[in-house]
Amino acid sequence: MKRTVSLLLCLIMLLALCACGGQTAAPAAETTAPSAAPVEETAAQPEADALVVDTVILKEADDNMINTYSLLAVNPEAPFADADGNAVSDVALNTVGAEALINWLLSEEGEQAAANYGFDDYGEYLFYLKDDRPVSDAEIPQATEDTKLIRLSTTTSVNDSGLLGYLLPMFEEKYGYEVEVYSAGTGKAIANAKMGNADLILVHSKKQEEAFVEDGFSYVLEGMPSERLSYMYNYFVLCGPSDDPAGVKDAEDVLAAFRSIADGKYCFISRGDGSGTHTKELALWPEELGITAEPESFADYTDWYVSANAGMGACLVMAEQMHAYILTDKATFLTFVANDGVMA
Repeated sequence: MKRTVSLLLCLIMLLALCACGGQTAAPAAETTAPSAAPVEETAAQPEADALVVDTVILKEADDNMINTYSLLAVNPEAPFADADGNAVSDVALNTVGAEALINWLLSEEGEQAAANYGFDDYGEYLFYLKDDRPVSDAEIPQATEDTKLIRLSTTTSVNDSGLLGYLLPMFEEKYGYEVEVYSAGTGKAIANAKMGNADLILVHSKKQEEAFVEDGFSYVLEGMPSERLSYMYNYFVLCGPSDDPAGVKDAEDVLAAFRSIADGKYCFISRGDGSGTHTKELALWPEELGITAEPESFADYTDWYVSANAGMGACLVMAEQMHAYILTDKATFLTFVANDGVMA
């Protein structure tokens, strides 16, 4: 299976390289960021010539790039349907396990673990807690044979960044649960839950989360203010080659940076997978370009705009190999650099 995935990724990159022509390119949310966890002096990013990875952060900490994560429990009475739209009636959800995991993630212990993740390895915090986040003091039950397995459907960013690999063992060891993780773009993660294949979701696309609630797929946990529990955030970052041919680093803001990329037809790797990152990227292009999730909307831009339909790690690998620009969450990018450009 890994060999098949690798071959498919190689094929995607080969086609994309042809589309971008290996060019060096032609000349050329939620409204306000809540306060973060206490920040110590952050480590300076290494000089580009000292990096194994040439892709670097060029634009960050823009108000248009806040990336908020939410937890939602899946409603056992939801109108589940398969991929063809046929009703599914034999769904059995582990609501006890889902509520246990949500309450732990929103407990003081779970939230502080998330807030502290990454500092020892990267010299800076990768995720921050919202000021208005919900906090749980609910008693968390030990797992039983019937409640032991919890199915979590989530986005690639919390998985590829290593956050889940850091948090879940703490929860599992303390309470005896086993968390099965399905990791994909937010759109696919939500679709997986709508088919009855998840007990809870952890995603980062407000519009899609609200639709999930509106369609009856979530419910309010006891003691919580709403179905959608937004509790942490980080920032999207616009990355690209260290020589920055589009002049993104000097752009006034991220919107101007995206315009520079489009005006110069510099190669850009899009997730193209309906993920939260993809949704955010679509909102940053100049409106007159008309770029949407539909392939026909960027049919005239395929000489520079590459829709990969792949996860964040795979897309970062493509951007590095193709000397391209890319929008990513900062946590996954720092993990990518720390791994010398290798993503599992």
